[in-house]
Amino acid sequence: MARYRFHCTNGYECVFDAKGAEVRAPGRLVDRARRVARDVMRDLDARTDWSEWRVTVHDLKGRRVLLQPFPGGEERALAA
Repeated sequence: MARYRFHCTNGYECVFDAKGAEVRAPGRLVDRARRVARDVMRDLDARTDWSEWRVTVHDLKGRRVLLQPFPGGEERALAA
């Protein structure tokens, strides 16, 4: 099991994950990143355009191991 940090950004604003999370298998990183994105979207619900937001997943050495777009960001942006 390894610990990863799940940071969220649109290139201008950031939500940093200082604690990180243990992920049992690297194949589960995408699911965890999608969950993190949904949590950020819920917590910052006044925002209407999520189309540029991404979850960047980093290992504890700071290496980026995944770049995951926010789920449904494009649909919300079009609906606004």
